Amino acid sequence: METEILKFEHPEYLYWLLAIPVLVIAYVVVRRWRTNMFARFAAVTQRGILMPKYSGSRQTLKFVLLCLVFACGIFGLANLQTGSKMEEVKREGIDIFFCVDISNSMNAEDIQPSRIARTKQAINNLISKLNGDRIGVIVFAGSAYVQLPITTDYSAAKLFISTINTDLIPNQGTVVGEAVELAAKSFGKDAKNKAIIIFSDGEDHENGDAVKAVQDAVKQGIKVYTIGIGLDEGAPIPVFDKYGQRIGYKKDKEGNTVITKLDENILRQLANIGDGMYVRASNSNVGLDDIYNDIDKIEKAEIETKVFTDYDDQFQWFVGAAIFLLIIELLISSGKRQWESKFKFFEPNDDK
Repeated sequence: METEILKFEHPEYLYWLLAIPVLVIAYVVVRRWRTNMFARFAAVTQRGILMPKYSGSRQTLKFVLLCLVFACGIFGLANLQTGSKMEEVKREGIDIFFCVDISNSMNAEDIQPSRIARTKQAINNLISKLNGDRIGVIVFAGSAYVQLPITTDYSAAKLFISTINTDLIPNQGTVVGEAVELAAKSFGKDAKNKAIIIFSDGEDHENGDAVKAVQDAVKQGIKVYTIGIGLDEGAPIPVFDKYGQRIGYKKDKEGNTVITKLDENILRQLANIGDGMYVRASNSNVGLDDIYNDIDKIEKAEIETKVFTDYDDQFQWFVGAAIFLLIIELLISSGKRQWESKFKFFEPNDDK
């Protein structure tokens, strides 16, 4: 069975679809304004007498058709493409898992705009520089799970990274050991040319489990790097409502504001055991480039990936549909024709 994939050649044109709701709102407003203006001179129920050829249903139908013509035109410009031809492409690269701490303390703003936001920015910046390397993302707090399996689809990776926030895992904690174990398993059997990069503020780590997990990863040939996200002076932990608006800061049982500070000790220890490197982030530099430069020295493995190399344009179907709908719209008059006056094709039956 032939596998197919759909994609738009120019997806930026799809933003024009946002104009359709605006047009609908404008149409409704104008219709109501006209109704109100007519009501100043006569009762709306008298419209059929004063304007016998008026048809609100026809005007609405014509407007709907024009909206469909507009939508089809946009899809035609965006050019939907179908791909059915796949080829195996060989690349040289390394496999990297980003393990991101999403405990509540990562919302602190000592690293601007926040620890978690700066982490996401750094990963996205690095992805833009990659070529052939495979990446995956694991998020962890009180538990860990794979946010993005290992892949070379950098666009998908950026999309998944944009969704990372501290609400993804409700139970709090920092089980970095579980995250490392999960990454090691997710790499697959061949553990060569692999690296794990941990982003965390170092608070509440389960040290024993984390150390053992890193030791086991090293035995499999995986290097472990750590990046400390936060500053020594620390910052309060913001508390947000369900709409994402800050409503205050986390407080302890005595009512004092909780200050979260970077704890580098465990992060340094894990990097040393993991035969990697520890880098401390700052407001000017997260340090991910330094780590990647070191990872880049690892002998690259040959990676075979299947990619679509041939796409067929499908824009003509949307253009054809737009032309067809436009012809129908032109054939429908705004009001009733003389011979239609005796019929009520587009009007509700008011007979009682």
